[in-house]
Amino acid sequence: MTGSSANGSSRREQQHPQYHIDRALLNELMAQEGPPSDWALAEVARLRIRYYGFPGAWDLQRDLDQILERWGLSEEELFARTRQIHALGQVYDRSFTTRDDWA
Repeated sequence: MTGSSANGSSRREQQHPQYHIDRALLNELMAQEGPPSDWALAEVARLRIRYYGFPGAWDLQRDLDQILERWGLSEEELFARTRQIHALGQVYDRSFTTRDDWA
């Protein structure tokens, strides 16, 4: 990275408007034991999409990487599994579907 220090402190970090909600959710997901549920897989995939290329929330992006590593999944495998989950039916309850929470 040109112009960045080794620790990344010179990167200009933007604050995502959903950061605090996503931080709490990610903390919950990281605390779960055992194999991931369909809901957990879908939430991690949703957060990967939300923060893809986002110039900030480095801690969230790092923790998403760690969750995938712990689950033994690549991003491609995560997305393949969540496509199957979504094809089979509704992952979220009806109250969630009235909100656009992907951006």
